[in-house]
Amino acid sequence: MLSRLTTPRRIQEFLDAVPYSDEHVYRSPRDVLRDRRAHCMDGALFAAAGLARIGHPPLIVDLAAVRDDDHVLAIFRVDGYLGAVAKSNTTTLRFREPIFRNLRELALSYFEFYYNVEHAKTLRSYSLPVDLRRFEGASWRTDAGAVDAIVAALEARTHRPLVSRAMIARLSLVDRQIYEAGFLGANPHGLFRPAPRKTRASR
Repeated sequence: MLSRLTTPRRIQEFLDAVPYSDEHVYRSPRDVLRDRRAHCMDGALFAAAGLARIGHPPLIVDLAAVRDDDHVLAIFRVDGYLGAVAKSNTTTLRFREPIFRNLRELALSYFEFYYNVEHAKTLRSYSLPVDLRRFEGASWRTDAGAVDAIVAALEARTHRPLVSRAMIARLSLVDRQIYEAGFLGANPHGLFRPAPRKTRASR
């Protein structure tokens, strides 16, 4: 199977074809091949392994959100420009062509399409990349036990903000058509459900 994934686009097509996992478990790239299931973290690791196989360094980036799940991308560079491969439960947070000059531009391309079930735009920051070559000793391609350390490294990596407080205060809700397009075909059990906001009377 891996021998057929000769471009970033083909890696993305494989991830798009496997069902989104709503299980609270991590899968190594080998487990994804075996189970034909993946969530965003599993998909990023699988994509990084596939990209490494075709000559790209295995780099992943965290997109951090509020009242929503974070999202993890495997990034690659072509002629100096960045693109991304990702597994997502939404249609709009997946592949990006290698047309972005830097990591901030790439992260911003997800902003308008990163929203929760309350129609709120939730993306706030992006991490610097984590190079998975530092986890070769932990056999991250084949051992799901390595993923906890990778997640900890992502969380500890410097995150850079995409929006200021003033910008956040002015954000509009996502309109109905984009909302429905984003969640087209989503696994409802895998969608983040924010806790109800506390009212003044209930505090």
